[in-house]
Amino acid sequence: MPKFRPIKQTRVSEEVAEQLKQSILVGEFRAGDKLPSERELMEEFQVSRVAVREALRSLENAGFVETRQGASGGAYIIELTFENLANAFLDLFLADKISIPELCNVRTLIEPEVARLAAINITDEYRKKLAHILELEDLPVKSLADDIETKTMAHGVLAEICGNRFLEALVKSLMRVTRKVIEEVNPNTLSMHPAGMHRPVVQAVINGKPVEAAQAMRIHALEFGEIMMAMEEAYRKEVGLDICGDENA
Repeated sequence: MPKFRPIKQTRVSEEVAEQLKQSILVGEFRAGDKLPSERELMEEFQVSRVAVREALRSLENAGFVETRQGASGGAYIIELTFENLANAFLDLFLADKISIPELCNVRTLIEPEVARLAAINITDEYRKKLAHILELEDLPVKSLADDIETKTMAHGVLAEICGNRFLEALVKSLMRVTRKVIEEVNPNTLSMHPAGMHRPVVQAVINGKPVEAAQAMRIHALEFGEIMMAMEEAYRKEVGLDICGDENA
């Protein structure tokens, strides 16, 4: 077990959480590892059980650990994902702190560059993967959730190909936010993303044409942005009508 420092500060649980988090980030604990027991952590940090539990709860809320029950239960390290970031953006959307136009504007700025880099870094393996994704997109839509899952795959793969992990993180977070907003609004349609919208982008990337890929992605981002903004407008009107109805009842 890593050597931790005894905690003497007033905000004990935060210090415990911070030291545990740093140990995870530097690789002293890896995904799948079980953290020491509450008693072991109490002794190592020289703090109360309450402080340890608060620290573990903080880490769980931040997406670093999950709590398992049973004989082999405890706090286990999990892979960091973009889920918490996406949830935070969704909360901001629902609180009317950010809007669909702002989300779409960010995508229009970032994704053309991702497509350009992907066309430069494309490999034969990724060419096959992208071609397969286009085939999947042409299949009949079974449900809105299924359509969202299929239509976000291309963006995720292009982000992987681009070779910039920060851009990859941004794109995957944006995709999760987009998905969550659509699921929350739940538009009355099975397909918000018509088949074929990705084809010009993907083909340009497959052919190794960065300028064409960036141009095609910009067009796609603008077109889908219009769909998203129309969806948001309908959603806001629906919510407004509901509120008015309640007030007049």
